[in-house]
Amino acid sequence: MATFKAQLANSGGQWCLYVVLLGVPVSQWPERAFGSAVVPTVQERSRALNALGYVFTEGAEWEWIEDSATFDDPSSAVLLIASVTVREAGE
Repeated sequence: MATFKAQLANSGGQWCLYVVLLGVPVSQWPERAFGSAVVPTVQERSRALNALGYVFTEGAEWEWIEDSATFDDPSSAVLLIASVTVREAGE
């Protein structure tokens, strides 16, 4: 069973969920924009993944990390990214 990483990030003021497909151009990754600055609930994320053809793997939990383009400036804004392991729904 192949697994993938789904990630949730806020870009341009709205949350977007996408599935990372290695070897595939980013522009072709399955994605779902939520159109809101409010963090989508776990249920909303699950429904979005289902619509993209993916489901959580058993026991999967969302992990949050901070990313910054300017690591040498502690006053710069950070980007929050959540990730979870998923698989294709038909497997």
